[in-house]
Amino acid sequence: MAEKWQRKGRLDLLADVAELYYLKGASQAEIAQELGVTRSMVSRMLTDAREHGMVKIQIERPINENTDLEQKLVRRFKLQKAIVIETLNNQNRLSVLARAAARYLAESLEPGQILGTSWGTAISATADELHLNTPIPSVRVVQLLGSLGARIKVYDGLSIVRRLVEKLDGEGIYLNAPLLVENEEVAEILLASRGVQETLNYGCQADVALLGIGSTSFDYSPYYLAGHVSQEELLEMVAQKTVGDVCGIFFDINGKLTYPELQKRIIGIDIDKFLKIPVRLAVAGGPEKINPVLGALRGNYINTLVTDANTAQSVLIQS
Repeated sequence: MAEKWQRKGRLDLLADVAELYYLKGASQAEIAQELGVTRSMVSRMLTDAREHGMVKIQIERPINENTDLEQKLVRRFKLQKAIVIETLNNQNRLSVLARAAARYLAESLEPGQILGTSWGTAISATADELHLNTPIPSVRVVQLLGSLGARIKVYDGLSIVRRLVEKLDGEGIYLNAPLLVENEEVAEILLASRGVQETLNYGCQADVALLGIGSTSFDYSPYYLAGHVSQEELLEMVAQKTVGDVCGIFFDINGKLTYPELQKRIIGIDIDKFLKIPVRLAVAGGPEKINPVLGALRGNYINTLVTDANTAQSVLIQS
């Protein structure tokens, strides 16, 4: 082996070989000649590099968009943009939608902008799928709703902000308050506190809001599954014809506000200020999200939507 490579530690040598092959495009024959070893030895070194976790290979399947449904959604609901994905049977719907949303976010976010976010599995998945070749300078990520509780879950707003900050190499602005409190009086005290007001003031300046769309189904309601509302409260929500929520704003299938009792107990951005955020990007899809998506669109709570073709088709038929 050439002298300059002999001085390398084994793991450093494996990393260098992997970099030459996977990042710089050198062939195994060229690397073998450079190191003064056989081509088969280079092949074994590349295998060792993968086994040591130095190389991670990910297959990115193409995202196929249905432009016809996109245009229909934009026209019907006066959206800024719709991204409708033709999901395949063997693909996970959430991961495909999240990848499409993350790609759009990476392409549309600009230096110095403020990104607001709520909480939920769709937003969490989007944060995981966000990959940037270069950071977007001076981006701030602000939490628009309070946290779920003492245990930080991956779909909690606090966790999502942290991961987005890491991906964007930006600044995080956290809402150090619970998502839901016991009564309206406690909510008013917290909302008037200096720390909460400071964060929500940043939220009001957000250029983009990354959002999920919640459902009131027992199997899918994020508030019920996270233990924030009881079975009786969820039944009351349904009795008031609530179909879903966006960023803690509850509505019926026509987009009209519902369940004010719960709304007054939520620590988060004010609805009027939320509606002034220029880009309100929602990620949602699946049979259980058809009515919530329709209500969110009719109420103008979102103006940019990432969904799948089946959901889009059903929403258009019902509208």
